[in-house]
Amino acid sequence: MTGPEVVIQDVSVAFGRTEALRGVNARVAPGAITGLIGRNGAGKSTLLASLAAFRKPNAGRITLDGQDPYENAGLMAATCLIRESGDFADLNTGQALALVTSVRSTFSRPYAEELLERFRVPRRRRIDKLSRGQRSAFGAAIGLASRAPLTLFDEVYLGMDAPTRYAFYDELLADYAAHPRTIVISSHLIEEVERMFEYVLVLDEGRVLLNEPADTLRQRGVRVIGDERAVEEFVSGHTVISRQRLGRTVAATLFADMGSDLGADAGRRAAAKGLELEHVSIQDLFVHLTSGQAADPPARAAEAPSKEPA
Repeated sequence: MTGPEVVIQDVSVAFGRTEALRGVNARVAPGAITGLIGRNGAGKSTLLASLAAFRKPNAGRITLDGQDPYENAGLMAATCLIRESGDFADLNTGQALALVTSVRSTFSRPYAEELLERFRVPRRRRIDKLSRGQRSAFGAAIGLASRAPLTLFDEVYLGMDAPTRYAFYDELLADYAAHPRTIVISSHLIEEVERMFEYVLVLDEGRVLLNEPADTLRQRGVRVIGDERAVEEFVSGHTVISRQRLGRTVAATLFADMGSDLGADAGRRAAAKGLELEHVSIQDLFVHLTSGQAADPPARAAEAPSKEPA
């Protein structure tokens, strides 16, 4: 199992006069973990619901292995979207496990039982009587144990305490390694989860801002620190998304263009000017790129489908 090839072409979704998605084009790398990030209202939940065929786009097309998943029973059975408790509020935990076991051929009930024990979710209790964190942990257990070829987690950590969140992250990585599939994680806790990302898809106001490998994105964010004049000379010709000043010292955050000359010798050139360089986390890049206050805002990236992963 490696997961389906997911292609999103010119997808738009509107709720009345509100456009949640506007001409989205992207590919979700098969057999990889993709982080779906964006500010509140960026369209993340709408995109995940569309991928799971819960909602048909107003325009454009989504395909899984070349097929439209909407009202396609086979593809819908191979897709699992988890939204907090997993949409089982009127059942108790045992009934929910029995239901999922009956409808998902890839579901491992023993693994689900193990996860519920690890996440400290009470047994035989109605799910709507659980705490919010326990409901989230239950949904996470269902999503992991489903082992669906396309598994989608929409802010599944909501309400979880830190130990449970980190247990979920560890279990996700371990089970993904043992049972490869395509996983998309939507999260606001970027600093906690970015270590898991192999690809990153950033939505901003319903459009794709970035869609690229996580390692590439990490290399593109660089902070240059030093004397103001030397910093400005060094960053000339590059996209600056943030500047911070303290007296004559400036910290400028760059978002390097693909193929720019900010390459392997950047550290040597910076040192020659008495400057410090440090890479910027995906979370910091996300904050700067979507704040609307970038010093030199980059052009909106990746409107065309991303390059097919190797």
